[in-house]
Amino acid sequence: MNIHTDGARPRDDAERAILASIDEFVAIRRDLHQYPELSFQERRTSGIVAKYLLSYGYEVTEGIGGHGVVATLRRGPAGRRIGIRADIDALPIAEATNLVYASRNPGVMHACGHDGHTTILLAAARYLAEHGKFSGTLTLIFQPAEEVGAGARKMIEDGLFERFPVDAVFGLHNWPGVTAGQLGFVEGPAMASVDQAVIRIVGRGGHGAAPHEAVDPVLASASFITALQSIVARNVDPLEMAVLTVGSIHGGSASNVIPESVELKLTARAYSEAIRDKLEERVPALARAQAESFGAQADVSYRRGFPPVINHVEETRFARRVAEKNFPAEQVARDFRPRTASEDFAYMLEARPGSYLFVGNGDSAPLHSPHYDFNDEIIAPAARLWVRLAETFLS
Repeated sequence: MNIHTDGARPRDDAERAILASIDEFVAIRRDLHQYPELSFQERRTSGIVAKYLLSYGYEVTEGIGGHGVVATLRRGPAGRRIGIRADIDALPIAEATNLVYASRNPGVMHACGHDGHTTILLAAARYLAEHGKFSGTLTLIFQPAEEVGAGARKMIEDGLFERFPVDAVFGLHNWPGVTAGQLGFVEGPAMASVDQAVIRIVGRGGHGAAPHEAVDPVLASASFITALQSIVARNVDPLEMAVLTVGSIHGGSASNVIPESVELKLTARAYSEAIRDKLEERVPALARAQAESFGAQADVSYRRGFPPVINHVEETRFARRVAEKNFPAEQVARDFRPRTASEDFAYMLEARPGSYLFVGNGDSAPLHSPHYDFNDEIIAPAARLWVRLAETFLS
């Protein structure tokens, strides 16, 4: 297999070296894909990552924040320190790609490309160890449990940035629907916060033929769902962003029985803490008011997830300049827009300056789809971005 970013001659030594060993890294990626592991269960994955990093000559520390792995490489006098992070966990999704390297772990799948992110950073790690021109400290962070929004915080609580200090930290995510290998940069809010609410609307059960003798929680739930978007339309500044999605509703089991209660689960997303606070205030209030208008009651459990990804301007502009210097102009997106998905790299950006970057995955199935597959053609350009970013930051 020979995978190249395009038909042109490699532009520099990093590209030549990475492409020369690309088959090895494609094999690593596909091995990780075949044996995905859920959040906080990434024993095999972290072991493989540590093995390769040790063979490249890194100082490796395992077991940070669960199965997190941190690798450091120091050169020259003490100077600047950069951190680069990749996520390693998979999702509880049954794969439906029918690929020869499809998941062999039933019900578990790398449906978000974390196998690819891990491989990209390993490819960059090898080049930087063998050929990297820098002076300072390179810290590579392989984070567990991103999918449940806990891994970054766990690593930080485990002393990540005290034990491995960095002046800036960077991460990267592939994105379907964007030209393969195209690089995206967003200053300020780049991805949304995510919070979750479980709402139980309690009425009084009864016979479907005599609704006047019951208090129908199904009707109250339907009214609440319809009214929910009024929060976005009338409580949120039109120049701001909010997304409210009811993803689950359960109540009753027979067509002719009005159930006692209905349970709804929803997510709330925003780019700012102020809007996040507003959603936390209005969603429970609306649920209770809608339920009471039908003679029912609403019990609301509202749980904060992780915050929005807020990229630091200076670090984002630095990363863009590196890309513009080292890649063709058409490979750097001119106006890459923020995404409304969520990412627990937000915690790292709260702790240290940095930026979360994007690389196009081409015309693939969406993230979290059972048909999704990471595009191996983007390993080389993304790894080369990490190489040049690290070398420039530590120059």
